[in-house]
This record gives sequence, structure tokens and C-alpha cells, in this order.
Amino acid sequence: MKSLTAAAILSCIAATTAFASETMKAVPADGWTVTNYYKQSVYDTKQNKIGSIDDVLLDKSGKVSALIVGVGGFLGMGEKDVAVPFSAVKAEMKDNKWYLTLDETKDSLKTATGYKYDRDKTTWVLDNSDRTTGVAPDRSDKKK
Repeated sequence: MKSLTAAAILSCIAATTAFASETMKAVPADGWTVTNYYKQSVYDTKQNKIGSIDDVLLDKSGKVSALIVGVGGFLGMGEKDVAVPFSAVKAEMKDNKWYLTLDETKDSLKTATGYKYDRDKTTWVLDNSDRTTGVAPDRSDKKK
């Protein structure tokens, strides 16, 4: 019984030690949170709003690779989601406020390839519905 108790205690200590080694003593000084991007407005280079970030995509290593930007529409109706490289969005400060800017226009994004969120596959897939009918797709199943 003593050996069973000792084994249980040792395994708890080992598990605690392994878990503790996965934590950080300090966060990276140059790190930005996802909230600096997610649900934030995006502006063109002239400070005109062109859309908002609907999702942040990570690659397998955990690095941000793309942003899904919702453009057009009114109150979410008729909005089109497009993917832009993370490196294309720049953070700029103007009048003591941070702005996310993209060297694109609202019109150029409206003509870009559209995507829709597939809840079953938990990924973004091509949205061809607006290309075949000429009608903006229903976004009621859009990721929330």
C-alpha cells in the first residue's frame, strides 16, 4: 500500500512539474493580443472605413497567417468576407488612436474572392454563391 501511495504522489509531482514547465514567467514584451485585430475596423490609406476583421487565421505553428475581412453590406446583410494576408494589414497611430489600415479600397475588396465559414468543417471555404447568381449570399450562418 505504501508503494502505491508513493507512486501516486510521485506521479502527481511529475505531472505538476511538467505542467509548470509549460508556463511563462513573463509575456513577450512585443506581443499583441488578438483583440487588437478581431472585430476591429479596417481603413484604407485615406482613413475611410473599408470593413472589419471577422476572424484571425493561424497556421499550424500558431503564427497568424491571414485575416478575414467583412466588406460591404449594411448591418451584416449582403456583407462579403475576403481573406487578406496578415502582413498586408498595418497598425498606424493617428491622433493618439490606433488604426488598422490596408492598402486596398472597399471596391477592390468587394470584387475579391469571397469566403464563407463552414461550421461543420470549422474552416473558411470558397463562397461561389455570389458569383453564380449575381446576388449577395445570405450571411445568416456566418461565424459569430
